[in-house]
Amino acid sequence: MNSKLNVILYNEDYQNIWDDFVSKAKNSTFLFYRDFMEYHSDRFLDFSLMVYKEDKLVAVLPANIVLDTIHSHQGLSYGGLLLQPRVIFEDVVYILKSILLFLESKAISTLSFKLTPEIYHNYPSNEIDYLLFLLKASLIRRDISATINMSNKKLPMSTNRRRNLKKALNSDILVKEVDDLSDFWGHILIPNLGKKHQALPVHTIQEISYLKSKFPENIKQFNAYHNNSIIAGVTLFLTDQVVHAQYISTRDEFKKLGGLDAIFNYLIGFYSHKRYFDFGISNENHGRCVNLGLLSWKESFGARVTTHDFYNVKTKNHSLLDAFFV
Repeated sequence: MNSKLNVILYNEDYQNIWDDFVSKAKNSTFLFYRDFMEYHSDRFLDFSLMVYKEDKLVAVLPANIVLDTIHSHQGLSYGGLLLQPRVIFEDVVYILKSILLFLESKAISTLSFKLTPEIYHNYPSNEIDYLLFLLKASLIRRDISATINMSNKKLPMSTNRRRNLKKALNSDILVKEVDDLSDFWGHILIPNLGKKHQALPVHTIQEISYLKSKFPENIKQFNAYHNNSIIAGVTLFLTDQVVHAQYISTRDEFKKLGGLDAIFNYLIGFYSHKRYFDFGISNENHGRCVNLGLLSWKESFGARVTTHDFYNVKTKNHSLLDAFFV
C-alpha cells in the first residue's frame, strides 16, 4: 500500500466525497460531516486531509491548523484519523506515515490528536493508539466521562437517585421532546453557565438551531415541565451507538422537584436500544481536576468512567514506523 498512497488537502469540491466516506467509515460520527465541521469555519482554519490509495479514498483526517501545529480537531468534541472499514493494521501504518511525511513537507512540526472515544467506534479502531505509542507521542491530556453500557446488565441507580426519581414521578413533571431549543438556552442554560462558571455554551442558540436543522435525527432536545413551565433540559447528540448528553441544566429554584431525574429516567428507557448512554466529561483545568460532585451525580444513574485521550506527535518521528514488523 505504501507506494500508492497520495495525501491531499481537502477543499469544498470534495464535500460529497468526504461526506460519503464519513457515512461509511468504521470510527466516524455525524460531527465529521462538513455541514457540522464548518458551522464555525470563521474560527478555525481548515487543514483536513484525504488519503487515497490509487483512486480509492481510504482515510480522512478532520483538522485545523494553528501556526506549525495541526489539530484534529479544536472545533469538535473529538477527532482523529477516520478509516475505511476494510483497511487492516498494516495499511494504517502506511497511512499515518504518509500523513506525517506530508505534514513535515509543509513545515508542520506537530500533529495534535483529540482521539474519538472508543464507545463511538462502529468496529474496533485502536490502530492509532498503538502507533502513537511507537511514535513516542505525548499524552497531553486525559478527560473522564461517565457512561452507561446499555448492552449489558445495567448497574442500578443509587438509593439517593431512586429516592429523587420517586419524588420527581410524584411531582407531575412532564418530559417531552421539543424542536425549539430557545426556551432551554435562554431561560436555563445561559443563565446557569453565566452564574456558576462565568461562561457561555459552546454553541450559540443560532448555531445549535442551525445544526439541529441540518441533523434533525442526531440532535434532540428534551425538557421537563412543571405546571407548564420549563424546569430542566437535556440536549442530546445521537450517533449510531451512543446517546450523548451534550448539555444538562436545571433551574435552581426547581432542583428539588427532580426534573433532571425525570428526564434521564425517561431517556435511558427510551434509548435502551443504543449501546451506550454518555453523560459527558466532569473535568476542569484541561483534565487535571475532576468535579467530583458532578461525576458522582452521573455515576448515581449507574454510569461508570470512560476516558478521552489527547496526544501530540512530532511529524519528524515518522521514521519510527519504518522497522517494527517482525
